[in-house]
Amino acid sequence: MLDPAYVQLMARYNAWQNKSLCEAADQLDDEGRWRDRGAFFKSIAGTFNHVLWADEVWLSRLIGTPKPPIGGRDSSTYLKDWNAFRRLRTERDAQILDWAQAVDAKWLRGTLIWYSGAAGREMGKPRAFVITHLFNHQTHHRGQIHAMLTAAGTKPEDTDLFLVDEPH
Repeated sequence: MLDPAYVQLMARYNAWQNKSLCEAADQLDDEGRWRDRGAFFKSIAGTFNHVLWADEVWLSRLIGTPKPPIGGRDSSTYLKDWNAFRRLRTERDAQILDWAQAVDAKWLRGTLIWYSGAAGREMGKPRAFVITHLFNHQTHHRGQIHAMLTAAGTKPEDTDLFLVDEPH
């Protein structure tokens, strides 16, 4: 199923896409980033915040980093200051890249046990499955962000996976 090379590829893709989308969002003012555009998390900034929040939740489960200080219902308003968001997003992307470099095949075959606030119970799933979810969740919501940014008149980079840079 999953191997370390896939995890590393998806971590690079995640960082590349977040950088592209944030640079496109930089072209908007705060009102434009927070305007309700009819998406599930309403705005560009709200959707960005949700993805960052979810990444932090999964990192806390996977590698023991601190959980975000808010719950899922508030994830769209995690960071209201764009510059603070950008700094933390860049830090988390670097953290995901570092973590991906350390993933090995044996660890991927293990099981992750965690308490899910969404399900209201303890959960257990294969780590490879959880990591697939992590990257799929990011991609899903970044697609929404890309569409909102494009509709707002900015031009994010293409999203095709084959365009991601190879490691140096």
